[in-house]
Amino acid sequence: MDIKDLKFDEKGLIPAVVQDFYTKKVLTVAYMNAESLAVTLEKKLTCFFSRSRQELWLKGETSGNYQHVVSITADCDRDALVVEVIKDGPACHTGSDSCFTELLFRDEEVQRFTLEALYGLLEQRNAQRPEGSYTTYLFDKGREKILKKVGEECTEVVIGAMKDSREETIYEISDLCYHVLVLMVSMGISVEDVKKELASRHVIDHKVKQETMQ
Repeated sequence: MDIKDLKFDEKGLIPAVVQDFYTKKVLTVAYMNAESLAVTLEKKLTCFFSRSRQELWLKGETSGNYQHVVSITADCDRDALVVEVIKDGPACHTGSDSCFTELLFRDEEVQRFTLEALYGLLEQRNAQRPEGSYTTYLFDKGREKILKKVGEECTEVVIGAMKDSREETIYEISDLCYHVLVLMVSMGISVEDVKKELASRHVIDHKVKQETMQ
């Protein structure tokens, strides 16, 4: 597929939904024309067309918050794009991680669990320290207590697996994940930091596999 295969509108534009490669969060929606898309492909950095200024703008050129393009996919009609990126900083001019922050509706009965959401809740607990919260207790006690709990939960995972109990192992792994996230919050390590590290290892493993097959 080529740029010429895309369907630009009457103004020569095509909408581009920019998505975080690691979290899959929608960061922003902007427009590209054939020229800005060509720049994007050449530089592997998002470049858009500003409808208000009527000019190209390379995201991050002034702020430093570049968006490194991983993939660009067109929809079935070829008149819209999804651009997956690895970002250097906030996507929104307000300093927010994403431009989409104003909640209009949420069905409270149907909520998707994510590690990022749990991490955000733990960050909130750390900042507010509500009374009666176990998480508050851990943060109040400090790093040594948190590390002790991580070690204990590791042992519990081993015991559950040694007993060949799938249910118990799942339960203990969940406990371990929770306490590891508490540790991450206390050290300022984000879920995205860990995903990036794992992704870098995946790339290395893929290269090693290819070299082995040659």
